Amino acid sequence: MDTGLADGLENAMGVIDRLVAALLRSGVPLEREALIHEGRRLLPEEAPLADRRVVERAVDRLVGLGPLEELLADPTVSDVLVNGPHEVWIERAGTMERTDVTFLDDTAVLAAVERMISPLGLRLDLVSPAVDARLPDGSRLHAIIPPAAVDGPIVAIRRFTQAVESLDQLVEMGGLGDSGASLLRDSVAERRNILVSGGTGSGKTTMLNLLSMEIAAGQRIVSVEDAAELHLSGHVVRLEARPPNPEGAGEISVRTLLRHALRLRPDRLIVGEVRGAEALDMIQALSTGHAGSMSTIHANGPHDALLRLHTLALVGGGVDAETVKAQIARSIEVVVHMARIEGMRRVESIAMVDDSATAEVYRWHP
Repeated sequence: MDTGLADGLENAMGVIDRLVAALLRSGVPLEREALIHEGRRLLPEEAPLADRRVVERAVDRLVGLGPLEELLADPTVSDVLVNGPHEVWIERAGTMERTDVTFLDDTAVLAAVERMISPLGLRLDLVSPAVDARLPDGSRLHAIIPPAAVDGPIVAIRRFTQAVESLDQLVEMGGLGDSGASLLRDSVAERRNILVSGGTGSGKTTMLNLLSMEIAAGQRIVSVEDAAELHLSGHVVRLEARPPNPEGAGEISVRTLLRHALRLRPDRLIVGEVRGAEALDMIQALSTGHAGSMSTIHANGPHDALLRLHTLALVGGGVDAETVKAQIARSIEVVVHMARIEGMRRVESIAMVDDSATAEVYRWHP
């Protein structure tokens, strides 16, 4: 590194350190706006020649996710990935980029995560070296620290960005054809049960939101999510799962919420994602009169989605494999498969379900 640049960085860090110390001495509440106001007042005293932007960097040390805040302020960033204190990546428009953002050390990474999870009643330490949390803005944070993470603390932040506002807009962007859009609208209007499949980051939640927009006004929707990411409108009741507290108590599982949801008189049931034993409860719910319901699942294609749903339902126990297979065939009517192709999230295919097999009726063509 150039000597002059290194000296400049060292001087900047020194200014930030002095400003952080002055802010802590000031007794100002640890709230961003109050700290920024006080920091700007203190800057002429602590570092009269410094750029005013160091105030924001100093405040980042005290609140939020520290140096990651500047990345999260960028609406085009969908994922922020921290591989130790000196390696931070982002995903923008489907492309991974390494940034020049760094933390001071492992302790600084851990402190930033703890500031976000402590108000949620969660912890991250040697006893509990992994944590999964939903941040106030709806982003999903997952962190793993040593000894589970071999090379230092790892943090992944997934932001939910609804870049597409309607099925028509998805068609305009080239993510769906006109015939596919018509098929999806008809499926919602005719109250077919829909399962949206795809890999991580393929746009499953976005599609679930788009489908929900097609639901007629006045219908009562009850949603169940592991972490609330859906943006539903109309007559909506939202339920969100809760992990156990540090003592291992207080957990509210998706499976428990699903059972409660059925007692809340839903016209439509929307399950954010099926990933465990709750699959059995959902299949049974869809088989007993809750037409027009929707959910998502991780899978490589429509047929794989049904196989995975079948496997997850068997984890629920108490029902034999053939019975579960028959219930799936009678409950899931449409599988919409999402894929990320050339950086674009698209509806790759739509399949109708018949006797637990899928018949493809739509496929995206470039």
